[in-house]
Amino acid sequence: MGIEVGGLLGLVILVLDVYAIIKIVGSGASTLAKVVWVVLILALPVLGFLIWLVAGPSRPATV
Repeated sequence: MGIEVGGLLGLVILVLDVYAIIKIVGSGASTLAKVVWVVLILALPVLGFLIWLVAGPSRPATV
């Protein structure tokens, strides 16, 4: 049973990381920022995604 749960969790993490990378590449951020985010997510898949989720996606501008 542990292998199935671990495999499913790994698949979910992979899908979330791919989603984040697609959003990063399509964003209007600078090339350096994009590279840093992608490297962070590839190096630390879970932690990198969570950091991106909190700090990465563009937030509405405050006026």
